[in-house]
Amino acid sequence: MSFALSYKVEMFLQDRKRLAKIGAALLVAILACVVLLWNAARLRPPPSIFDTPIDNTLSYLTMKDFSKLPLEERIRFMMDLAERFRSLKPGESAAMAAFLAGVAGPARDQLRENVKMIAKDVLAQGAKEYMGLPPSKRGAFIDEWVISWQRKMEKVTTGKEEPKSDSDRLDAMREQGKRNEERQSRMTGGGNLSDRGANGFLDFWQGEIEGSSTPKEQGQITKFLDDVRTRLVTR
Repeated sequence: MSFALSYKVEMFLQDRKRLAKIGAALLVAILACVVLLWNAARLRPPPSIFDTPIDNTLSYLTMKDFSKLPLEERIRFMMDLAERFRSLKPGESAAMAAFLAGVAGPARDQLRENVKMIAKDVLAQGAKEYMGLPPSKRGAFIDEWVISWQRKMEKVTTGKEEPKSDSDRLDAMREQGKRNEERQSRMTGGGNLSDRGANGFLDFWQGEIEGSSTPKEQGQITKFLDDVRTRLVTR
């Protein structure tokens, strides 16, 4: 009787040890999965533009993490990168050329997608703000929006803003818009402000990034860009 009891106790203890080992193994496996998932979901921060080798800086543009950054951070990254380009040393220029020449396959596709997503998000943000305004305030919003982006583009391309007043900028854009309308009218034998595809903004939007947007974004952006074009011509 005592032998049978002793045997049962020994088997019970062995079963507990076996279960403890299985439990420990499962815990290790779960922790490993959590670590892997955390690493996969973790956002890699952008490199320091002015302190990182140029090829390493450019490589960040080929990563999905770039498009996960807030829009303002992506814009600031691109503007700082443009400033870095203007001060490249000969050796850095060669490294940049070599890197860009070697970008191919998925990396090239991701680079193109990241650039398109900046354009899409800029337009989506502007269109959302625009559609949320009462009609009486939309014209002023368009004026401020196009002036703001014109200034940003000047800083990207030349490193500084041109010394123009807001009024002069709007007048120049209006004159350019009218010339574009006249040119388009001559090319198509007519046309009006509601013609889709007659405007460069709409051409770019429809041809390059429309497919990356939700149906709601598509409707808002198309309406916004058409109103921007109308405003620049009829203001």
